[in-house]
Amino acid sequence: MSQLPTIPGASASSVDGELLWGFWYPAMRSDNVRGRSLVTSMRMEIPLVLGRDAAGKAFALRDVCPHRAFPLSAGSCDGQTVECTYHGWRFDAHTGQCREIPSITADSKLQCDRIYAGSFPCEERDGYVWVYLANPEGRALDRAAITSVPELPKFSERFRIAHLTADLACSMDTGIVGLMDPAHGPFVHQSWWWRSRRSIREKQKTFEPISQGFRMSSHAPSANSGPYKLLRFYGEEVTTQIDFVLPNMRTEIVRCGDRWFTNRTTVTPVRRDLCRLDFVAAWNLFPWFPVTPLLRFFGNRFIAQDQHVIERQQPGLKVQPRMMLIDDADRQARWYFQLKAAYLASQQTGAPMAHPLDGPVTLRWRS
Repeated sequence: MSQLPTIPGASASSVDGELLWGFWYPAMRSDNVRGRSLVTSMRMEIPLVLGRDAAGKAFALRDVCPHRAFPLSAGSCDGQTVECTYHGWRFDAHTGQCREIPSITADSKLQCDRIYAGSFPCEERDGYVWVYLANPEGRALDRAAITSVPELPKFSERFRIAHLTADLACSMDTGIVGLMDPAHGPFVHQSWWWRSRRSIREKQKTFEPISQGFRMSSHAPSANSGPYKLLRFYGEEVTTQIDFVLPNMRTEIVRCGDRWFTNRTTVTPVRRDLCRLDFVAAWNLFPWFPVTPLLRFFGNRFIAQDQHVIERQQPGLKVQPRMMLIDDADRQARWYFQLKAAYLASQQTGAPMAHPLDGPVTLRWRS
């Protein structure tokens, strides 16, 4: 059974189920934020209201008016400010600074510009509106210190892109452990186009540390991975590389000569018991073939199988919340918990983050 690492400043209770602050999270698909409309989302148990200013730039505010806790999403946006429909208070769409309080008189000593609604740095990449969540209140941040928004790797100017999404009725930890589990494929995802029990064989992969994560080093895809066999059409060597990076991101890069396919999956907490899975893929393969509808059809079936397993797992997790993680098949999950503990310890102590890997590691399992 896995044991959480002993790292100064991070106890087992601080790791298990703890939310990770100080990262970019996808809040909504960009095409769902249109015109002057206000739309709502919840991430990390924070109610968000999203919209666009007069120039079309996305913004994200905490969906709570600081006056009487009324939802700002019930109000309106004029392209610069968001108005609370309860008392007409107006807040800057990007900073949350209060611009107007209709009820105060000219001789009032109340300085409305010192009042703020919570606001969050907001950027768009790969068809998503991302928000940077450093604290639940949306307090002001030094934006110069914020890292760049994650971007899906692309290797040519011309490519196609597709998105999938699903809700997972579980904690972030459970969703991420499932995301990096290499052994469930022949059982959960049995199909003629993916895997079967008869296809199980021994695998050997080399992993290396990267910043706030780990990488399955570039290698030839497994012989029993059906979709990769289609790339034999090009007659070039096929390689794949898979990265996992905190807080929730798995990115795969498949190369075949000058052809490529990349994809990223994130598991973002909505609440502590509910996550949103976002999958985006980009490619320049088979430009003459309808890849997009096939990817959506098979991808949605694949994700639905994981959803079904997670739903059936929840009653058991209520009586046995600590999962058993074995070597070597579950080592990636153990690394995730170790990375999470190290990050939390670094945040608490101010010391540099200790990485659980100190060099390349080769793992073996059957799947």
